[in-house]
Amino acid sequence: MATTHLTTTGTPGFLRRLLRMSLIGQIAIGLVLGIALALLAPAATDSVAILGDLFISALKAVAPILVFVLVMAAIGNHTKGQPTHIRPVIVLYLLGTFSAALVAVLASFAFPTTLTLDAPPASGDAPGGILGVLRNLLLSAVQNPVSALMDANFIAILVWAAGLGIALRHASQGTRTTVNDLAAAVSSIVHVVIRFAPLGIFGLVAGTLGSTGFDALFGYGKLLLVIVGCMLFVALVVNPLFVFWKLRRNPYPLVFTCLRDSAVTAFFTRSSAANIPINLELAKRLGLHEDTYSISIPLGATINMAGAAITITVMTLAAAHTLDIQVDIPTALLLSVVSGLAAAGASGVAGGSLLLIPMACALFGIDADVAMQVVAIGFVISVVQDSMETALNSSTDILFTAAASAAATGEPLNLERPRPGS
Repeated sequence: MATTHLTTTGTPGFLRRLLRMSLIGQIAIGLVLGIALALLAPAATDSVAILGDLFISALKAVAPILVFVLVMAAIGNHTKGQPTHIRPVIVLYLLGTFSAALVAVLASFAFPTTLTLDAPPASGDAPGGILGVLRNLLLSAVQNPVSALMDANFIAILVWAAGLGIALRHASQGTRTTVNDLAAAVSSIVHVVIRFAPLGIFGLVAGTLGSTGFDALFGYGKLLLVIVGCMLFVALVVNPLFVFWKLRRNPYPLVFTCLRDSAVTAFFTRSSAANIPINLELAKRLGLHEDTYSISIPLGATINMAGAAITITVMTLAAAHTLDIQVDIPTALLLSVVSGLAAAGASGVAGGSLLLIPMACALFGIDADVAMQVVAIGFVISVVQDSMETALNSSTDILFTAAASAAATGEPLNLERPRPGS
C-alpha cells in the first residue's frame, strides 16, 4: 500500500512541476527528448512525427484568420490621429534586408565557396526576373479574399483586412465591438495552440532527425557554414546595431528575448506564417501597441526577409566562383539590391528563397540549367539552411517592431520572462 501511495502521489507532483515551467523550458525538454529518441530509437520517430505535423498544421490554419481579424479590428477601431508607428518599422525592415545581403556579399568574397554542380534538376518554376517577382507580388495583392485565406496569401489578406478595417470605421459601435470580440476569440484559440508547442517541437525534431539526419550536409559543410555564419552575424551584430540606433541603449536584452521566444519555434516550424501567432503573443507580452504589431508582424512575414537575402546572395556567388566568373564590386552591390528585393517576394513563390536563385544567377549570365542545379543543392542543405533562415526572418520581425515602437513612444518594454505556468 505504501509503494502504491508514493507512486500515485509522486507522478502528479512531477507533472505539476512540468506544467508550471515556462513555455521555453518545456520546449527545451521537448527538443532534448526528440534528439534522444532519434538517436536511441530512430525506427520509432515515424510514430511521433505526427505531433510535429499537427502542430505546424494548426499554426498554419489559425494564422491567416488571426491576421485577417486582428488587422481588420485594429484599423476599424483606430482613433483618428493616434500614431501606429508603422513607417519606422518598414524602414527597419528594408534596411535590415539590404544589410543582410551586403553581409552575405562580403562573406562570400572573404570565404569563396565552390560547388560540385552535378545535382539533379530541382522541381518548380523560378521567376524570370525581378519584374516577374514584382508582378507576382502585385497579382497576389488582389487575389480573391476567400482564396487568400485558404492559400495563406498574407499579401492579399493584409490588403483585404486593411480595406475592410477602413470601411468599419464608419460602422456602428456594436459592429466594431463584435469584430473586437471575434479577434479576442481567435486569439484565445491561438493561445491554446501555442501551449502545445513542446509536443510539436518534440515530434518535429524526432521526425526530422529520424528521416533525414545530417549525413547529406557534410558534403556542403563550407557552404552551410558561410550561410549560417552570415545569419548569426546579422542576428548578433547587425540587428543589435539597428536596435541601438533606435533605442540608444544596450540592445542585447531585447535581442536575446526575441531570439529565445521567437527564433527557437521558427527554427523548428520552418514557416514564417506559422510563427506569426508566436510573434503576436510575444508582442503583446512586450507591451507593444496592438495597432502597430497587428499590422507590422504579418507584414514582416511577407517583406522582411534578411535570411532569404543571405541565401540567395551566398548561393549565387558560390555558383559564380565555381564557374570562375569574375564579380566586381558594383555588380556585387547590384546583387545585394536584387537579392533584397527578391527576398521580399520570396514568400509568394513556391519553394521560397531557393527558387529565386536562378533570377540572381542571371545577373552573371549563368545558364538556367546550371542555376537549377544550385537550387537542388539548396534543397539538400535546407534542413539547416531553411530553419536558420526562418528563425532569422521571424525573430527580426518582432525585434524591429519592438525597437521602432519603443523608440517612438518612449515606453519601456516588458522583457521579464513569463512566470511559471503562464
